[in-house]
Amino acid sequence: MSEHVQQTDPRSLIRIAREAGGPAEVQALDLGERVRALRKAKGWTLEQAAGQAGLARSTLSKIENGQMSPTYEALKKLAEGLKISVPQLFTPPAQSGANGRLSLTTAGEGAAHATATYEHELLAGNLTGKKMLPYRARIRARAMEEFDGWVRHEGEEFLLVLTGVIRLYTEFYAPVELRRGDSAYYDATMGHNVVSVSQEDATILWVTALT
Repeated sequence: MSEHVQQTDPRSLIRIAREAGGPAEVQALDLGERVRALRKAKGWTLEQAAGQAGLARSTLSKIENGQMSPTYEALKKLAEGLKISVPQLFTPPAQSGANGRLSLTTAGEGAAHATATYEHELLAGNLTGKKMLPYRARIRARAMEEFDGWVRHEGEEFLLVLTGVIRLYTEFYAPVELRRGDSAYYDATMGHNVVSVSQEDATILWVTALT
C-alpha cells in the first residue's frame, strides 16, 4: 500500500462510496405497460388474463392502455390472476442481461485511507454507483481502548480474515476470535470494532453493503 495515506474516520468510507455513486435516477412506472408486460411474459391473451383475474376483457384492455384508473379491488384481482402481489404491479422489472462492468485492482494499488486503528485499501475505486464497498484492511488496534467508542453505520457487513488473528467485538454479542479463513456477517448498525490479537497486524477483507 502507498506510504502516503489520508487520515480519515472509518465511517467516512461509507460516505465516500455513496458520494461517488451520484444521485439515483428514478423513473415513473407506467402501470398499463407493466400489466401488459406481465401478461405477455406468461404468454396470455387479453381474454386469458382477464379470465384468470375475474375481470372483463374490456376492463383489462382499458387498464393496459391507460384509459382507466383501476380500483384497489381490481388491482387485487389482477395481481391474484397474475400470481403476484399488488406491490409487484408497481415494481419495475429487474434489468436482464449483463451490463459488462468490471474493475481490477492490482495488489497494493487501491486508494489508501488510514486511521489510528485501521489502515484501509479501497478496492474497485474506479466504479461508481456500487452496491457494495470492498476494501482490504490492516488492523493496527490491539485493544478496545484505542477506539473512540463503537463504529456503526448503515447496512450490513461481511469480513474475511486474510492473515493473523482478530477479535471481533460487537455491541450485543460476546467477543469472538477469528483466524485466517474465518468470516463474519453482521448488522453494521450494531456497534462493532476489530482488534489484532496476533503478534503481527492482522489483515482482513471487508465488504460493506451500500444499499
